[in-house]
Amino acid sequence: MANLSALATLIGLAQTATDNAAKKLGAELAAVEEAQQKLTMLHGYRDDYAAKLEAAQMNGITPLAYHNFVAFMGKLDNAINGQREVVKHAEAKSALAKLNWQACERKRLSFRTLSERAAQDALHTENKRDQKQMDEHAARQAYYRK
Repeated sequence: MANLSALATLIGLAQTATDNAAKKLGAELAAVEEAQQKLTMLHGYRDDYAAKLEAAQMNGITPLAYHNFVAFMGKLDNAINGQREVVKHAEAKSALAKLNWQACERKRLSFRTLSERAAQDALHTENKRDQKQMDEHAARQAYYRK
């Protein structure tokens, strides 16, 4: 069985890797949230601007102003599509970060399991040695009592 101190070192390294992966995952999830908030904000801004265009059309609007409204709405639509791509990219990065964290966590748990088994084996060996010593002591005592 592996040396307990070596396993403790491996567990420490795996814990550090898991902690770093968890921090990375948290940052990626925050980036997804921020990107989604920006997308929601762009949708809200576009809806407001569409309502302004509709109100302007009701009150009468010049062809130039209408053209400007429509051009700006196109730019907002482009920004929304671009932000959707940013959200998709951020979600993909967070999915990779989650997989990395899960792999690190599995590795850490594997090392911990190995360490626990090694400790149990060492305890079992020590108990066997103690039992053997007690048996030998009892046998000697019985031999000298005769």
